[in-house]
Amino acid sequence: MDMLKIRGLAVHYPGPSLDRPVRAVDGLDLTVRQGETYALVGESGCGKSATGFAVVDLVDPGRITAGSIELQGENLRALNAKQMRAVRGGQVGLVFQEASAALNPVMKVGSQIAEVAKLHQGLSRKEAWKAAVLLLERVRLEDPERLASTYPHELSGGMRQRVMLAVALAGEPKLLIADEPTTALDVTVQAQILQLLRDLKRDLGLTVLFITHDLGVVAQTADRVGVMYAGRLVEEGPVGAMFQKPLHPYTRGLLDASPGRAPRRADRKLPAIVGAVPDPTELPSGCRFHPRCPDCFEPCNQSYPDGVTFGERRVACFLHSAERPVK
Repeated sequence: MDMLKIRGLAVHYPGPSLDRPVRAVDGLDLTVRQGETYALVGESGCGKSATGFAVVDLVDPGRITAGSIELQGENLRALNAKQMRAVRGGQVGLVFQEASAALNPVMKVGSQIAEVAKLHQGLSRKEAWKAAVLLLERVRLEDPERLASTYPHELSGGMRQRVMLAVALAGEPKLLIADEPTTALDVTVQAQILQLLRDLKRDLGLTVLFITHDLGVVAQTADRVGVMYAGRLVEEGPVGAMFQKPLHPYTRGLLDASPGRAPRRADRKLPAIVGAVPDPTELPSGCRFHPRCPDCFEPCNQSYPDGVTFGERRVACFLHSAERPVK
């Protein structure tokens, strides 16, 4: 069963002029199955976070200009503002990239968790506070009763991220959207947060949409991965197959540029993808990746390739079209 189904999604932000919007997401098709961890990866500026925020209609000052978003078959775009507030933080929990920015600095962390529990579970103030303490314990923070009465600035970065996770869980969500949840954390704390996410997913039966640029994190956490470039999905499939044999040149470039992917001599530089992600107000014609692609040939700069499916794999690249089958 599909937990989240996105079709033809377009998210535009104000650009330098009315006829040049910032096309953060531009024709995205994405499906997240119930019970899985789906990782959405790509360079900064590819539209990953905009996709996650679009699910819960948090794209202001931008707007969703096209497409459909379904949560367990329910059309989220048909909901009014009140109904969407019930989904946001309730059916869908959000773990933001910067916990220090997402948490209210003048409000005790227990109160921030309790506020969500009251809103989405209908608990009394006393019941919500008790639920907040239990959630702090669930995210493996020591002395949760004391910590519930502290302020965010009194906690370390790793502790704040766990509090952010407790806030996201307070509404008893079905889907958890984690937007770069390990950013700015040291390696040890990052490993602890990732293990915690895996354990919570198992224990609570969560479905997770994990947004990241770190392929090492993807390898540790995800069941399937979607590679996003310039607002569109260029490849998706099971993590093991994608890492073993990437089909799209962009996916191959990301993997080759990852430290530790393959043994390298100390005197050799790490490979890099030439160029940069295109300006979202002036996207190139044809395949969005063709100006940077080492395998570019004539059709690539003229039209966007249709997605081709190979079992559990899907790729949008002329190298794998009917004219150029997979080798």
